[in-house]
Amino acid sequence: MTPDAYGVHWRYVTGIRNWDTGAVEGVVGSIGCRVLVIGMAGAGKSTFSRALSARTGLPVIHLDFHYWKPGWVKPSEDEWREKQRGLLAGPAWIADGNDLATLDLRLERAEAVVLLDTPWWICAGRAFLRGLRKPAGEMPEGCDDSATRRLQDEWQLIGVVWRHRRSETEQARAMISQHGRHVALRVIGSKRAAQEFLSTLTQQ
Repeated sequence: MTPDAYGVHWRYVTGIRNWDTGAVEGVVGSIGCRVLVIGMAGAGKSTFSRALSARTGLPVIHLDFHYWKPGWVKPSEDEWREKQRGLLAGPAWIADGNDLATLDLRLERAEAVVLLDTPWWICAGRAFLRGLRKPAGEMPEGCDDSATRRLQDEWQLIGVVWRHRRSETEQARAMISQHGRHVALRVIGSKRAAQEFLSTLTQQ
């Protein structure tokens, strides 16, 4: 499918909030071919990205899956930025992830940003419940998963969400103001607003 085949349009939906960041906000027009989905851990980014992909036909890049080296080893910042450049080199994608340290790199390629501004207590609750579930889904190459690891990782996120409950959204806003003034931006604050937003998308 050629990039032009991903001509997706949206309309304004009540309940979707806009920021004064200098980005292209409140625009009726094309969502573009390269969309970032960002938000706190537990905000629902992966679920929303899959739904957006089903609606638009754009392929999804789950950045968490590509981050880890074998054995759950963290890459260096340079390694991770270089890997993202390769992942984002394609003409059409939905990139799902909340790594603010490299958001500038992703904004350079993005045409639209959807920020899921889910209340922090909902994010924390989702992390708590995910920790109780059995590991599921595809793991990064060379990275084994277990119920114990899932419990530890997810429950640690509860503390992360609490500590950054005020600062993370503001940091994202500042990054978009600095590096993403060209993007079409939507800030979605509830599951209902997300569903309404998806329902407005149509393919040309």
